[in-house]
Amino acid sequence: MSSPYDQHIEELLGAYRRERAQIGELQRTMREVKASATAPRQALKVTVNSQGEVTEIEFPTGAYKRMAPVELSQMLLTTIQKARTTAMAEVAEVLSGHLPAGVAAADLLRGKADLGGLLPEMPPMADEVREYVADGRPGRGAGPRITRPPVA
Repeated sequence: MSSPYDQHIEELLGAYRRERAQIGELQRTMREVKASATAPRQALKVTVNSQGEVTEIEFPTGAYKRMAPVELSQMLLTTIQKARTTAMAEVAEVLSGHLPAGVAAADLLRGKADLGGLLPEMPPMADEVREYVADGRPGRGAGPRITRPPVA
């Protein structure tokens, strides 16, 4: 027969497993993001993946043939940047509901977020678990205690 404590631990583990499954789905969704941008006059179309890596370059028309090398180069760079910006916005949208309050997805993707907010000093936990961690198993007197391992 399991105790209320054991049942609570199983509930916490179940919640943890559900969150891990959601994170796996989130990662899959993020990996599937692709974004494209098209240059003026349909001279160029660029597609990038969720990391902003160029995965496809198309020249739908022959307009690029009449361009000076500098103009073609600038068109490539500008169109790639537009596709990357779109991809980043889509990834940020996917992430937006899954981050802690105060952590903006766009800032995280740009490396500008304060990552200290991702993992608080103490993890959220039920009062019973906090009591167990602090004082040992309730109702067991001076029984075994959970202690933190020494920091190396």
